[in-house]
Amino acid sequence: MNKKVTVLYILDQILGLAGMAVAIFWSAGRMDWWPAWAAIAIWVAWFAITDFLLLRKNPDLIAERISPPKGAKTWDRAILSILRLAQLARYILAGLDFRYGWSGSFLFSIQIAGLVTCVLGYSLLTWAMSTNLYFSQIVRIQSERGHSVAMNGPYHFVRHPAYTGMIMFELGMGILLASWWAILVGGICTILIIVRTTLEDHTLQSELPGYVDYARQVRFRLLPGIW
Repeated sequence: MNKKVTVLYILDQILGLAGMAVAIFWSAGRMDWWPAWAAIAIWVAWFAITDFLLLRKNPDLIAERISPPKGAKTWDRAILSILRLAQLARYILAGLDFRYGWSGSFLFSIQIAGLVTCVLGYSLLTWAMSTNLYFSQIVRIQSERGHSVAMNGPYHFVRHPAYTGMIMFELGMGILLASWWAILVGGICTILIIVRTTLEDHTLQSELPGYVDYARQVRFRLLPGIW
């Protein structure tokens, strides 16, 4: 993998982080808001850890994630677009909520619980990403890379552990930011992730050799014993 791809990948992350920071602090009208800084710290830690893991263990995945989404399903493009807009809206709404006090105050302990949920969610997502050599931003079979079923690590317990981690983050972030509006958006994002999980699972069972047998061994998609 060449340096240009690495630079583009890191630049993409920096721009995403800057966009989130501008959205949340601009809407809040001030910068002395610890939950927003906590959210940014989570993002910075996530970028740093995943970059280190990918550069060390799976550099080809960086090229896969930074490349234009060729071969993406129409439904996947639609879900991802809506999801990204919803995530941006969450930070804007949370900032406005903080500025105008729409949701009132949350207990500090509740916000800490939201923070912990976010950290645990992203930890699970990082574990899944570091385990799955074919972890992609879009749903597609990477035949050119010899795509095979990931069965180790968190994939031993559920078929889509990364989505489990994402849902934990989506639900925890609204609580951390002490905004009922952000919690509502997190709920919408959760529904979108569940829909994407269902459609992706159908795609993998239809197109990825060995996945049907894997689905028989690991029965649950997101939560052991439930679904």
